Amino acid sequence: MKQFFSNLLNGMSIGIVVALIPNALLGEILKLLIPHFPSLQHVLDITVYVMSLLPVIIGVMVGVSFKLTPIQTASVGIAAMIGSGAVVKNTEGVFTLSGIGTTLNIGITAALAVLFVKLLGDKMKEYAILVIPTATILVPGMIGYLLLPYVKGGSMIVGTGVAYLTQLQPVFMGAAIAVVFCVLILSPFSTVGVATVIMLSGIGAGAANLGIVAAGVGLAIASYKANSLGTALAHVLGSPKIQMRNFLMKPKIAFPMILSAAILGGIAGVLNIQGTPYSAGFGLSGLVGPLNYMKLADGGWTLGNISIMLGSFIILPILLNLGLIYVFSRRLKMIRDEDYKLNFD
Repeated sequence: MKQFFSNLLNGMSIGIVVALIPNALLGEILKLLIPHFPSLQHVLDITVYVMSLLPVIIGVMVGVSFKLTPIQTASVGIAAMIGSGAVVKNTEGVFTLSGIGTTLNIGITAALAVLFVKLLGDKMKEYAILVIPTATILVPGMIGYLLLPYVKGGSMIVGTGVAYLTQLQPVFMGAAIAVVFCVLILSPFSTVGVATVIMLSGIGAGAANLGIVAAGVGLAIASYKANSLGTALAHVLGSPKIQMRNFLMKPKIAFPMILSAAILGGIAGVLNIQGTPYSAGFGLSGLVGPLNYMKLADGGWTLGNISIMLGSFIILPILLNLGLIYVFSRRLKMIRDEDYKLNFD
């Protein structure tokens, strides 16, 4: 059972990175350039389109993680797309892609699809290409589709809990929300989904953003020795979610990042660091967090605001995580470099 979940989470982590990194790296930069080079709008549109393919990419990568056959792998991808909620049919009968879907339900549907195709095994023989895709749509795909409203409801409960925190005293609220989002970014829940469902804005969004920054920067530092430099940077430029499998198997690996998030969230309350529902779920990916802070800060691009932005989004996350990772690894002996090892082979 442990190996099953390990394979599932590993596939989900890889799929998330592959689908989201292009927009994370290019999105905000392209938005700055498009007014001067309108033709770049096509590139931005493509990166958004690729994000909407997240469910099928996750399904395929989960199939690869389980070493399924090509037909089985493709079928898992189809089922994951059905259970994602990313495809919407309007009143005119036109199907459209709407966002990236519900990540948790994508994972549930993919898991059911893997179990289903394994149950079928080699029983279909030469009829596999006819039976497996269709049967996977009708059974695990439809189960995921029917579960979607309930999983969305669960995500909304999480969102409601976060919304309650925004009503508390700013410094404590900032610390609490930052911790919540630091954990959420390492879970199957979508931080962007939670933030947009509850329309998290203001200091709450700024604190949430810094919680994700703490996770990304901390995991990049902690995982550097166990992985390549490119993989370490992917935690910051892409998403800390690539450590989801390791975190769910060993939650203690995130202790330094969680403490860093609490401190940074409190600072968000003190310095009035703000954000939007969209920026709240991204952290440093595509520089969404810091650029949105600069847009909302009183006075705009002043020397003071730039200093706050650099200090809170880059310098402090690095210093806090370096210190706390040293304490937890060298002093407390609670974490090791190997705990952060990622296997993309």
